[in-house]
Amino acid sequence: MRCLYCNCSESKVIDSRSADDDRTIRRRRECVGCGRRFTTYETIEVAPILVVKSDGNRQAFDMGKIKRGIIKACEKRPVPLEKIDQLAEDITKRIYNSMDQEISSKQIGEMVMDGLKELDEVAYVRYASVYRSFKDISSFMAELQSMMEKKSEKKI
Repeated sequence: MRCLYCNCSESKVIDSRSADDDRTIRRRRECVGCGRRFTTYETIEVAPILVVKSDGNRQAFDMGKIKRGIIKACEKRPVPLEKIDQLAEDITKRIYNSMDQEISSKQIGEMVMDGLKELDEVAYVRYASVYRSFKDISSFMAELQSMMEKKSEKKI
């Protein structure tokens, strides 16, 4: 770390403490050359993730969009906001842990549906009806039938 005052490349750390909810480290440094003190901040560098839409367009990943979609699906359902937040955070962690720079909107949609299936079945059906854009009642019923069969398999 170069000194702001004399441009010396040698400095020693005098004090370190966390800042910003333990996501940043604040360090007080003293220049070995001139003896003046200055502060530096160390943060984790997050590589941007792009979402590839079905039409090929790319846009920056936004956890807020996932959360808004889940909230919309859970509207008027007995799902606490903490559970919604947790699901959105879990999906975000999975996306960042994949180490991929790009992810398709289809993959994100599937992750949301998997989470909603565990969280609330009605919210899952609401989300799936928009996400899979059911064309008619028969495709909607086929999805419900599939859910019912999986549920009866779990009971056995």
